[in-house]
Amino acid sequence: MAQKPGIPKGTRDFSAEQIAKRNYIIDTIKNQFELFGFAPIETPSFENYQTLMGKYGEEGDRLIFKILNSGDFLKKVDDQLLTGREIGKITPKISEKALRYDLTVPFARYVVQHQNDLTFPFKRYQIQPVWRADRPQKGRFREFYQCDADVVGSNSLWQDVEFALLYDAVFSRLKVPVSIKINNRKILSGLADLLTEKDKFTEFIVALDKLDKIGKEGVVNEMINKGISQQSINNILPIFDFTGTNKEKIALLRNLLKNSEEGQKGLDELSFVIDNINKLGTQTAEIEFDITLARGLNYYTGSIYEVSAKGVQMGSIGGGGRYDDLTGIFGLKNMSGIGISFGLDRIYLVMEELGLLQEVPVPKPDILFINFGEKEALYSLQAVQTLRKNGVKAELYPDNAKMKKQMTYAHKRNIPFVAMAGTNEMEQQVFTLKNMQSGEQKPVSTEEMFQLLSR
Repeated sequence: MAQKPGIPKGTRDFSAEQIAKRNYIIDTIKNQFELFGFAPIETPSFENYQTLMGKYGEEGDRLIFKILNSGDFLKKVDDQLLTGREIGKITPKISEKALRYDLTVPFARYVVQHQNDLTFPFKRYQIQPVWRADRPQKGRFREFYQCDADVVGSNSLWQDVEFALLYDAVFSRLKVPVSIKINNRKILSGLADLLTEKDKFTEFIVALDKLDKIGKEGVVNEMINKGISQQSINNILPIFDFTGTNKEKIALLRNLLKNSEEGQKGLDELSFVIDNINKLGTQTAEIEFDITLARGLNYYTGSIYEVSAKGVQMGSIGGGGRYDDLTGIFGLKNMSGIGISFGLDRIYLVMEELGLLQEVPVPKPDILFINFGEKEALYSLQAVQTLRKNGVKAELYPDNAKMKKQMTYAHKRNIPFVAMAGTNEMEQQVFTLKNMQSGEQKPVSTEEMFQLLSR
């Protein structure tokens, strides 16, 4: 017996109903992207290995799917290297390409490669799948879509304000109640100045970013395990218990970081962004300053965002931030940038749980023509062609099957009308039109049919 086929863990098949719902979310996001002035681009599903590696930190690099070279992929690896089993040295020789981990680094590569053809500031949006070799779980997949918007070529903090408003605009239209958490990496750098181990900044922010997942004790233990001393932890301990309004939290940090120029600059930037968001007003989103928000990616340098849905147990459904030196890794210096991402798959799960996708219609024909035979099918297809040219979704049942089978097909697909034409109808140049909900039948011409269906 043949083995039943399956798909890799962390991937999914999508039904017509699911695709309709996903397209509803994508179209809503795309509409707001364009209202905010962004234009679309696309990049390849895989990039050169060296383009991606080293851009996401140690944890991110580990999750990148590498693609084996075609043919004899071991021919560039000598026996000594194979015997030593040093994966870090072997992998670049057997894998020259990798599936993209996100859309931001490929975008940075795109900007550098096409810089002479772009108008700056350059605003782009991109909606494509990405891949991560992560452990699959609820809301976390190995293949998933990201919906990104980025601006490069401007260091204006008004862009930081606009991205928070963009998040608010999208989720307001999707009717998803959200909290937009915001922080600034310069503030985190100021906190790192309080550590006695200056070389442990990355370990510090990666651990801090897990506070909502593993709690204060878990974060402290992880920091200690990564070589951060108890004295250093004591210096930053107050941040674990910060409460109050955004202004109150900023005031407390002003004092804690009073000797950090970098930290004070981050607080100035954060104050500007939050104050102006408040002046402009959000539609439904709540803006929350979260000092523990770190987003463990190496390229963020200023504002950081993370969006979570209220009332639903789910990870972040959006995130991003400013990356002033990202294009510099590809040779283009002094190109400031900022961008955010919407997690389509998690947004879908959140909306399903909140019952917000129940009314999304599945694409289907407006009318089905019954097939009574070759002559009748040709007669019906002439009407089908006319209706389609005028924007009416019409379909001919492909087989001359029993009437019951064809009507069952229309019923299961929730097709609202059925058209029938036999010898009498063909002679009179009409169709018998049946309303599948009321059961009413009446003779109509193709023109009358169009008028009825296009209402």
